[in-house]
Amino acid sequence: MYAVVRTGGKQYRVKEGDLLKVEKLSHDVGAKLDLEVLLVGEGAEVKLGAPLVDGAKVQAEVVSHGKHRKLWHFRTQEEGWDRIRGHRQPYTEIKITGISA
Repeated sequence: MYAVVRTGGKQYRVKEGDLLKVEKLSHDVGAKLDLEVLLVGEGAEVKLGAPLVDGAKVQAEVVSHGKHRKLWHFRTQEEGWDRIRGHRQPYTEIKITGISA
């Protein structure tokens, strides 16, 4: 069984046991949380929410917090100057522990 969940403004297709790097959450490491379920099921038994599926739950556990690799932003002008900036987006790694429809 799989589910489509929403967190941090993005949607993810998950199944039990998956590890995900999502936008940073304020939960501590080891904390349990429930995610918003947009779709759940498999094959012909798919339930689609409008916008959320009633009674469906996806449980997850926070594994770690960290930062992605650095992304570089370049900007140049005709006058001959350049500007280089870097950015590392923080993330929370979660593990899907259960899906119930």
